[in-house]
Formats: sequence, structure tokens, C-alpha cells
Amino acid sequence: MPRVVHFDIAAADTARAIAFYKRAFGWTITKADGALDYWLIRTGEKDEPGIDGGIAQREADWQRITMFVDVESADASSAKIEKVGGRIVQPRSVIPGVGYVVACEDTEGNIFALIQQDETAGF
Repeated sequence: MPRVVHFDIAAADTARAIAFYKRAFGWTITKADGALDYWLIRTGEKDEPGIDGGIAQREADWQRITMFVDVESADASSAKIEKVGGRIVQPRSVIPGVGYVVACEDTEGNIFALIQQDETAGF
């Protein structure tokens, strides 16, 4: 069964957002390795319930806080989303070394993302 595995916080000012979430919740936030300007958020210890996330520069109006649902196939899941009344906001794109992502909108106007994890993606 697909599960929420990650969240992204889109920010107009990433430094301001990082400072806010560190002060508000005590989260550990570190720059991710690689070429992307992306910061990883650790919300707690691995043996505690919950999920971790990240902060990135907002690049599109629809980006706010996005949950990522782990799926076996981004393409098959995208087709199912549309079949049941959802909409694809951003078609499948690759995050090198991570996998394939599709941004979707549910029937209530909420944005979420599908992620097909694949460490070989983009290489």
C-alpha cells in the first residue's frame, strides 16, 4: 500500500524558513549533498514515529508543503489519479539518484506528489 514517506516545504526565502523551523520545532536541518539547493529536515530519531522532509526554493505557485507518497510506478499511479478525478500538476520529472516525481492535485484542490524511488534515475 502506498505510504507517505517524505514532505517538502517550499520557501520564498530558504534561510528564513530554515531558521523558523529550527526555532519552532528544534528540527535538525542540513544542506543536502549534490548540485541541488536542498536542505534535509530530520524531525526526530529514526526509531520514533514520523517522517522527515526537506526545504527547497519555491519555483511554482502551487508549491507549498507537499507530502510525497511512495509508489511502485509513477506512470501507473498518475493514470489512476486522473481516472479517479485528480489532476496532474507537473508531469513526471527526475531527481537524479532519488527517483521520479509527479505533482498531483486531488479532488479538493490539495497538492501532493508521487515518488517512484530509483537510485539509478537520471544517470
